[in-house]
Amino acid sequence: MIRFTPIFAFALVTACSSPPSQPDNSLQVSAGGTNLPVIIRTASGARRFDVEVAATLQEQEKGLMFRKELADDGGMIFPMEPPRTASFWMKDTLIPLDMLFIHTDGTIAFLKSEAQPYAREPVSAGVPVAAVLELRGGRAAALGIREGDRVSWGGCAVPAEKRTTDLNFCPAS
Repeated sequence: MIRFTPIFAFALVTACSSPPSQPDNSLQVSAGGTNLPVIIRTASGARRFDVEVAATLQEQEKGLMFRKELADDGGMIFPMEPPRTASFWMKDTLIPLDMLFIHTDGTIAFLKSEAQPYAREPVSAGVPVAAVLELRGGRAAALGIREGDRVSWGGCAVPAEKRTTDLNFCPAS
């Protein structure tokens, strides 16, 4: 017969406990475990990004805060359903970001370039938007992305890939 003493029980619980968790600075995605493709059609061609989705209120509140880096083709999209006037700030954001506010017709309504880390001034397009896309600071200028360019995501962005997601945005051309 095994006899459990308080010391043995404590040792057993301690041995089976998980190690303390570390902050996660990796790119995780809420949309089915894979990144969501986003295509921006510019005057010089289509640009593809594979971004995380901030779908829940908690994910939207956290956004890209505390990230130390962001891939050239990475970012985060904040879908707005129903469309609404969105306001973002850079509190607790460590890296500069480009913020693209996307009209319901798929055009970029407003582009805030190189939003400064830790800034508390709100950034908004001042009109209802279908989404806000955040990219690494300076990417929009480097790729020639401008207000008025067209954005799509999910299966609509890459129909040949036959993506299965409920996060499709297919504005009429």
